[in-house]
This record gives sequence, structure tokens and C-alpha cells, in this order.
Amino acid sequence: MSRWHRIRPWAALLLPPLAWYVFQLGLGSVLKVSCAPVGDGLGLGWGLGSLAVCAAAIAIAWPCAKPAGDQTPPRAWLSRVALLLAAIFALAIAFQTLSVLIVPTCVA
Repeated sequence: MSRWHRIRPWAALLLPPLAWYVFQLGLGSVLKVSCAPVGDGLGLGWGLGSLAVCAAAIAIAWPCAKPAGDQTPPRAWLSRVALLLAAIFALAIAFQTLSVLIVPTCVA
């Protein structure tokens, strides 16, 4: 088994929380400096990019989620947890992106 196949579940497990953290911190930093660019499509683009990272994590974990002859059951379990985590963080990012679209910019 190659090194990439060994770290695949771990990469899928760490990508969604990292994507959400960068989404949260990045948009917060932009809003603190100037809130106008967030309403001009930056918030939507950032949200879609973060959702794409969560989708990539799902694509990474999906082949490992079923135990096969070359996989150990803990690896398959970790991949299933990564799938669930990616879905949860994608939902959080989707709701935050939706709020960026609904709430007018510069509301204090």
C-alpha cells in the first residue's frame, strides 16, 4: 500500500474542518476591514470554494469507506467518520454562505 493510500482517510478527516476554519477566519478578516467586497460575490465564491474542498474530502474518503481485502477495518471506519464530518462541515459552510447572501452587507 502506498503512502497516499495510508494517509487518505486522515487527509479526508482533516480537510473539512480546515476548510471551515479558513472560511470563517477569512471572511471575518475581510468583513473587519471592509464589508463591501463580501456582498460583491467574494462571500459566495469563498463559500463555493470551501464546499468544493468538502466535496474533495468526500471523494478522497469514499473509496476507503468499504472494507476490502487490503484495508483494515479501522481504516474503513475512519473513512466513514471522514464522510460524516465532511457532510456536517459542508452543511455549516452552506448555511454561512446562505447567510452572506441573505443578510445585507455592512449591517451593524
